[in-house]
Amino acid sequence: MKALIVTYVPRGERSRTKQLVDYATGFLKSKKATIEVLDIGKDIPDLLTSNRLAAYYLRNYAGGKLSAKEKVLLKKMDAMTKQLKKADIVIVAYPMYNFSQPAIVKAWFDSVMQKGETWDMAQGGYVGLLKGKKALIISSSGGVYEGELAYLEHSASLSQVHLGFMGFEVASVIAAGINRYPEKEQEILSGAKVKIQEILSRWVS
Repeated sequence: MKALIVTYVPRGERSRTKQLVDYATGFLKSKKATIEVLDIGKDIPDLLTSNRLAAYYLRNYAGGKLSAKEKVLLKKMDAMTKQLKKADIVIVAYPMYNFSQPAIVKAWFDSVMQKGETWDMAQGGYVGLLKGKKALIISSSGGVYEGELAYLEHSASLSQVHLGFMGFEVASVIAAGINRYPEKEQEILSGAKVKIQEILSRWVS
C-alpha cells in the first residue's frame, strides 16, 4: 500500500492541520504503508500561465508534439501527476483560507488534473481514470460552516469535487470551529483524530 501525503501547513508546529496529518501519517506507518510526502509549501506547484496552458492543450487535447521548451514548461506538472497516479491512498491536508482552498492547493490540483492522465472524456461524458484509489481530505477551520452558513464552505467541498472527478473514493475530516470555540479545541481535534483512524482503518488492512 503506497500513500501520498500532500500537505500545506505554513504555520508549522502551530498548525492544527499539521497535528491531524501527523496523526494520520503515524497511523499509516503503523500499518506498514509506504509513505511519500509532498510539501507544496516548499515544492510549489507551477501555475497554469498562458504558455504552460497552451502547451498542455497542444499535447493533451490536440495530440500535438511538444518542443523541448514546452516539455520543460510542463515538467513539474507531469512529475506531480505521475506521483499522484502511483499512490493507492492520497491525503490532502491544508487549512481553510477565506472560505476555500489556499491558492497553492488549487495550483496542485490544476497540475494533476490532466486530461488523458487522471481523467478523460468518453461518449457518456467525463471519466475518472484513478478509480479504485482512495483520498482523504484533512483540514481545519476557525469557524463552522454548516446549516445556514454552509454556502460559505468552498474548501473541502471543492477538493471533494476535484478528487471525485479523477475517480477517487473520497472522505473528509474537518476540525471546524477551533477559533469559534477555543475552549473545545482539544475536543475538536480529538474527534477529528477518531474519524481519521476510522476512515484509514477501512482502507488499510
